[in-house]
Amino acid sequence: MPKHTLRRVMTATIAAVGTLALGLTDATAHAAPAPLDYVALGDSYSAGSGVLPVDPTNLLCLRSTANYPHVIAKATGARLKDVTCGAARTADFTQAQYPGVAPQLDAVGAGTDLVTLTIGGNDNGTFINAITACGTAGVLSGGKGSPCKDKHGTSFDDEIETSTYPTLKAALRAVRAKAPDARVAALGYPWITPAAADPSCFVKLPLAAGDVPYLRAIQAHLNDAVRRAAEETGATYVDFSAASEGHDACQATGTRWIEPLLFGSNLVPVHPNALGERRMAEHTMSVLGLG
Repeated sequence: MPKHTLRRVMTATIAAVGTLALGLTDATAHAAPAPLDYVALGDSYSAGSGVLPVDPTNLLCLRSTANYPHVIAKATGARLKDVTCGAARTADFTQAQYPGVAPQLDAVGAGTDLVTLTIGGNDNGTFINAITACGTAGVLSGGKGSPCKDKHGTSFDDEIETSTYPTLKAALRAVRAKAPDARVAALGYPWITPAAADPSCFVKLPLAAGDVPYLRAIQAHLNDAVRRAAEETGATYVDFSAASEGHDACQATGTRWIEPLLFGSNLVPVHPNALGERRMAEHTMSVLGLG
């Protein structure tokens, strides 16, 4: 083959290879996944109530910009629509919680890719009623016996089973109906109390020794209701029973995820601190395979 012909063939080949490479690069760029459309629903554990800084766009909800939805969004590059709100109940998914605060499900649509939520603890006043009742009983008893259990017995568990559990299922079905293609993650609540009474904890959580496991069992029942509701509606349950062990409100600063009732550092007691919100985000991302 003459040299000039060979040069033309080589030049054409190099040009073709370059064009192909540019085409592949362009195709790869266009194939990059779009950011997730992420909607965060739920109560104060989702909102990070008490964790600074507070979201100034809605002070009624006491929502933090360092809550676990924001941590997840930052780590994944997701487009976050955060409608979490302190004191929310499952009913507030479909009704206005406060004047000017839209039902949380209004934020969810057919294009939503990811939904996370922590909900159920405020239904029937489970958390506040149990903690208030057991804390009061603990102070009056000087930390002895199980006065809260003796007085209230199975009443909190009965409400969880007969009322909270069905409303959780209804709420998750409503999420699925609005976002049929989204991944939905229902988070359990990290442990508030240790497994057994610790005398040194009484000053932080004034519970009688016998009521520490009683209150923990109530929380375990609530988490199990969330788990069952998630499984029965096609959602993913994010279990914190192992991950949050040893990080309850009785632990030292820097170890605990939940602030105690007394002498804590958060504006809102018995709620996750900034460390807890970060750890909730990290465990959720691990379970979902995100980040």
